[in-house]
Amino acid sequence: MSLTSVSAAAGANFAQETGQSTANNAWNDVSLESFIKLLVVELQHQDPLDPMNNQEILEQMSQIREIESNQRLTETLESVMLGQTISTAAALLGRTVSALSDDAEWIKGEVEKISIEDGIPKLHIGSDTVDLKNVSEILPQEEDPQ
Repeated sequence: MSLTSVSAAAGANFAQETGQSTANNAWNDVSLESFIKLLVVELQHQDPLDPMNNQEILEQMSQIREIESNQRLTETLESVMLGQTISTAAALLGRTVSALSDDAEWIKGEVEKISIEDGIPKLHIGSDTVDLKNVSEILPQEEDPQ
């Protein structure tokens, strides 16, 4: 039995265990945990007379590390992006903006506070809330006459 047929058999067995269809090529959506489960199933179902060689196992372990590294990088980038959007939203406190509210109405007013809902900064203008991405205009600050 070749590695390809072992992988296909292991994939089919894994799909049955997890309820996933093998018809779709879902390799892009495979999590680290799923990949490790698939590797274990593959190792359990390999032909004992023709087992995978060490190079193949090392390649798969390398793929596991790559997936894990990509996940950490994605999480880091998402965290940096959230921090940047929070910083941008905070800079609008006390500023007058024109934006599309969550109620789909164009409003104009002073940003009174910022909140985060599901990782999205929300600007509070009076009784309305606005996604940061829906701000269309930031008006210049008026200078205080002294």
